[in-house]
Amino acid sequence: MKKNCIILGLLITSILQAQQLTTNTGTPVGDNQNSKTVGNNGPVLLEDIHLIEKLAAFDRERIPERVVHARGAGAMGEFVADADFSEVTSADFLSKAGKKTPVTVRFSTVVHQQGSPESYRDPRGFAVKFYTEQGNYDLVGNNLPVFFIRDAIKFPDMVHAFKPSPVTNGASDANRVFDFFANVPEGTHMLTWLFSDYGIPANYREMNGNGVHAFKWVNDKGEVTYVKYKWISKQGERNLTQEEADKIQSTQTEHATLDLYKAIQDKNFPKWDLYVQMLKKEDFDALDFNPVDVTKVWPESIAKSVKVGTMTLNQNPANYFQEVEQAAFSPGSLVPGIEPSEDKLLQGRLFSYFDTQRHRLGGNFQQIPVNASKNNVLTYNQNGYMSVRPQTGDVNYQPSASKPQVVDNKKFKYSQTILPSGTTITQGKIDKENNFKQAGELYRSFSKKDQDNLIKNLGNTLNSVRDKKTVAKMISYFYQADADYGKRLAAFVKMDRNELESLINAK
Repeated sequence: MKKNCIILGLLITSILQAQQLTTNTGTPVGDNQNSKTVGNNGPVLLEDIHLIEKLAAFDRERIPERVVHARGAGAMGEFVADADFSEVTSADFLSKAGKKTPVTVRFSTVVHQQGSPESYRDPRGFAVKFYTEQGNYDLVGNNLPVFFIRDAIKFPDMVHAFKPSPVTNGASDANRVFDFFANVPEGTHMLTWLFSDYGIPANYREMNGNGVHAFKWVNDKGEVTYVKYKWISKQGERNLTQEEADKIQSTQTEHATLDLYKAIQDKNFPKWDLYVQMLKKEDFDALDFNPVDVTKVWPESIAKSVKVGTMTLNQNPANYFQEVEQAAFSPGSLVPGIEPSEDKLLQGRLFSYFDTQRHRLGGNFQQIPVNASKNNVLTYNQNGYMSVRPQTGDVNYQPSASKPQVVDNKKFKYSQTILPSGTTITQGKIDKENNFKQAGELYRSFSKKDQDNLIKNLGNTLNSVRDKKTVAKMISYFYQADADYGKRLAAFVKMDRNELESLINAK
């Protein structure tokens, strides 16, 4: 009996010790409720190290939110390849059927700040980090298949137009938004998507995803195939009307985040199938649009979708800040066998995404566990804030006679691109802009109900724009996409043909 009591006492002591509160340096804390003072009623002493550390940590526990995609939710799981794709890409995680790769996923709204309602009309981010055996690969996309602009030089201006006015600091203002897009006709296709019911997904589980950009798949022979990615939700795709979204917003701001968390908690694990479309460079000239133009989709008639694998999300984050807020994605996180295309917007994102993470999280953000590679990392990049990767030895440079780790391996080199003879460095618009055709095809593909909702959503927003010349220019874009589309919008905002022409031609 006495022996049992001793064992029980030791067990209790062990449990209490395991739960002992400590400082950041591991020192046990004796009192976490009362500051150290001069007497019971005297002033607090600066020498109360625990108090100072606790307050200092609290003062710094917020980091800058993302400029875009600030409001997000995340989860972890795995991706399973459907087949061996080594004929078209040397990417190791696609090298055999059944190969499993861990993933972290972050869904988000784009324009609005942290804590904003998830029922706003807004594109949704769909970012997947694959922890492959050859490093991390980030597939960073949206729920909608195209984008507003095709050149990264316009991106800061576009985001500024969507963000609150620097004067009023109010919510997104249609006057500012359409003042911008009345001068950016390439946005017509994306605006048609956004103001349809696709602009408000019901939640993150019942939402498709798109890589949006074209990328290059490269095989071991250096042969290049251009691809576009699409995630298809196995839960089905469901969107909200404006009225349904307004109803949700009246009682909840985080319905999509909680829906995802609860589904995984209840072991109703959401799944998506990944598809790619493929094109060869020699097929580009026959098309009436530029295939690396991010404002365009690839019709199935020219590039059939091929299933690549299935992703299952089966684990909620244990700590949102560490595993979701600190998760850093970039289209520049690539692996051998996958390279960026010549897409102008993508080329800018290759810099911008890494740069914003260095600003938010520090120069060593890739050492944070959620961002860290699962395979061995050997680099002579060193030091800086929060460097925790082991660094040993005297040689921290390459080449070196004592450490010849880097070998000339053709397998890991970038593919070669042969430019046309006489190519010049230039600054101008792309060939074959074709800004309106696909927007019209999208409009005609909608059911009558979807067309009606699009006209209502877009018409109501245009009615709130003060500058009627801006409204007229926008309607002219939608008319060029489809005559019925433009006529219905003109009727909705009560503009006849003469007024439209007069406003558009006015100087």
